[in-house]
Amino acid sequence: MTKYALEIKHLNKTYRNGVIALKDINLSVEDGDIFAFLGPNGAGKSTVIGIITTLVNITSGEVKVYGKDIMQHPEITKQMIGVVPQEYNLNQFIPIIETMVNIGGYFGLSKKQALSKTQELFEDLGIWHKRESTPRELSGGMKRRLMIARALIHNPKLLILDEPTAGVDTELRLTMWDFFKKINNDGVTIILTTHYLEEAERLCKNLSIIHHGEVVQNSPMVDIMSSSRKHTYIVRTDSKITDKNIFEENINIIDDKSCELTVDNKTSITEIITKFNQSNINVIDILSKRNKLEELFIELTQK
Repeated sequence: MTKYALEIKHLNKTYRNGVIALKDINLSVEDGDIFAFLGPNGAGKSTVIGIITTLVNITSGEVKVYGKDIMQHPEITKQMIGVVPQEYNLNQFIPIIETMVNIGGYFGLSKKQALSKTQELFEDLGIWHKRESTPRELSGGMKRRLMIARALIHNPKLLILDEPTAGVDTELRLTMWDFFKKINNDGVTIILTTHYLEEAERLCKNLSIIHHGEVVQNSPMVDIMSSSRKHTYIVRTDSKITDKNIFEENINIIDDKSCELTVDNKTSITEIITKFNQSNINVIDILSKRNKLEELFIELTQK
């Protein structure tokens, strides 16, 4: 029998001002998954996260964390969840090791237990040498790592990462991806929201896309990679492109010798080059503009 870290059934949320934020949301996250929860700004992602963490009240529906209803067992479900929010919400004036001990105390850890777990997390995340610093003295990337460590101090079974690598450089992003994979392999289920679709593609096994408060896609990542219907390329040529009718598909002229071409996913690069050659145009370079997940995301959310 499948074990679920999160189950959401017929979830609706209407705010007091009449704004309908969520419309009959249904999704489930299996234990051990790295799950992508995607959507444009204002789609309803933050509302769902707020409900899971009991910060936002449910209008109707049911949410369970490892089989426990969040409304009936809020203390138990909070103990099982760690959250890394988008915005920094750190005490700027106390050493970060003290912050960790305090947070550990909220979850019933002794000082000794909290210090031991803090050292483990800080060493894994590369900030142990900064343990006596305050957040004011940390770079943006170090603050982000501190927030991840803080969310893990009580050994949660489910970790929610809301834009975890926003604003960090490429090298740090790759390091954090390795860390997320490590803790997932150690048994932590992860729900990830991100605007870096490459991040979702690289890390996640399953995903949901939400738009205007409704789930518009809910499937394994491997299915996305094989089902995308369109693909976009940037094509550079050695002569002027004058005929937009080279292809039946969508072609957008960028300048005299380059264009953006959207074709059926079954169309190969060889076929593209051949069609240009048939019009006496040589292709110098052809690059994929977006990955398949980006293509699907744009297709579903630009309606």
